[in-house]
Amino acid sequence: MAVDMTISFGNKEESQYIRRRLIEFNAMHVPDPLSSRYEEINLAIKDEDGRIVGGILAVLCWDWIEVDILWIEESLRGMGYGSRLLTQVEEIAKEKGCTFIKLNTFSFQAPDFYRKNGYTEVAVLEEAPLGSKHYYFKKAVG
Repeated sequence: MAVDMTISFGNKEESQYIRRRLIEFNAMHVPDPLSSRYEEINLAIKDEDGRIVGGILAVLCWDWIEVDILWIEESLRGMGYGSRLLTQVEEIAKEKGCTFIKLNTFSFQAPDFYRKNGYTEVAVLEEAPLGSKHYYFKKAVG
């Protein structure tokens, strides 16, 4: 017999609970040495005044790193800062025994930048958002 349930928007605490529960479930299906590996890797670039002008937000999960966000202030793009951030994350991945890095970007962002830095396109979603493409990239490390 079905129980009457409600669906509602969750708050931050409820979202963290749901994430924690999925992580616990996943840990039961991943080899023991990897099951508890989850770490945020966040790097910031600051100017001489301490103002953040770029950075990368990533997560080490099991045996890979997933880059969520890489951003460089527009006036500093094309000067190598993004590549330096990627290189640093790749070094961290090697140190931590990861096998690859994955990330995604849009056609209006930086697919050519990631190709230039050795990332291989593994999937593309057309019209996501409308008029654009959503790219998924991967790079082996080690």
